[in-house]
Amino acid sequence: MTVTHPKGFKASGVAAGLKTSGNPDVALVVNDGPDYTAAAVFTGNRVKAAPVLWSQQVLKGGVIRAVVLNSGGANACTGPQGFRDTHATAEHTASVLRSTKKLMIGPGDIAVCSTGLIGELLPMDKLLPGVNAAVKALAADGGPKAAEAIMTTDTVAKNAVAQREGWSVGGIAKGAGMLAPALATMLVVITTDASADNETLDAALRAATRVTFDRIDADGCMSTNDTVLLLASGASDRQPTLAELTAAVTEVCHDLAQQLIADAEGATKHIAIEVAGAASEADAVLVGRTVAGNNLVKTAFFGNDPNWGRILAAVGTTTAAFEPDRIDVAINGVWVCKNGAAAEDRNKVDLSGRDVKVVINLREGEMSATIWTTDLSHAYVHENSAYSS
Repeated sequence: MTVTHPKGFKASGVAAGLKTSGNPDVALVVNDGPDYTAAAVFTGNRVKAAPVLWSQQVLKGGVIRAVVLNSGGANACTGPQGFRDTHATAEHTASVLRSTKKLMIGPGDIAVCSTGLIGELLPMDKLLPGVNAAVKALAADGGPKAAEAIMTTDTVAKNAVAQREGWSVGGIAKGAGMLAPALATMLVVITTDASADNETLDAALRAATRVTFDRIDADGCMSTNDTVLLLASGASDRQPTLAELTAAVTEVCHDLAQQLIADAEGATKHIAIEVAGAASEADAVLVGRTVAGNNLVKTAFFGNDPNWGRILAAVGTTTAAFEPDRIDVAINGVWVCKNGAAAEDRNKVDLSGRDVKVVINLREGEMSATIWTTDLSHAYVHENSAYSS
């Protein structure tokens, strides 16, 4: 149930010594075809890591035959040398795949992804031999190893599959911190054995990420390295409609997005914020994101405090259409606020569990959206204050 579940893909994950822990840190996903179409969505951060810039260029060719990923270093803010190192990684990977797997492949067919500490060059004397080992370890059941190798502060590997009649979509992801919209901090590789052209893949991926990865927000921090890739092998000899492909890709993206937010650094609460009754979807998303990113709301939930006043105060900072004396708020099924004022006893709200559901009804229209977030805990502050040391 992973990135190698669809036909036509092999993957691997190995330890190259990039991580001081000795854990796996180089992953490889290879598309054996017969198709090599691809689509991608990248970080909205203006400060983009070298592998993002490289992969954006690769995507312009419309073909991605392999993805090489490393954890243990982001290769971001590393200047011209960082880009040369990314180029060298793609060249080396292509060379090894040609010589050992007899693939007709060049560096322009290979996407590169990196994750880890920003501002330091990658140790190429370790990374390139790691690529050799990853090529040697390629296997049709290598998806879980690849998912493990891209972990940084993740506590669990993240895999997902959507099975359809005769074809499927699979994926792996990493991400636990710097989770914020556009795109959300992550590396994701999604594969399908369906046959689809680049335009269809792009439309399906963008529709899927818009309602999944773009709607998780753990800490309001946007990364330099976010990359979501969708590769199609066509090995199933099935050609689903755009709607069918979009539904399957969305299913995998939603599954992975929920795994990301559930594993967010230091989180003790998994919070779904549903905004209903909005005049537009944009208003619903705006209100949801504003509440999700509000530190007073997040710390209240960490303390098991159903402080709905903080929620209303956050809503009030937005430009969304609403009347303050018409807003309703429920926390875990208890309508603690009606018409912008106290309603049911807030002491009825049970926050003892990990899952929290907030419903905000603006009573302005028929549109809705859900944003997923987490609380703000002591553990999050500790982990991120000590991250680079």
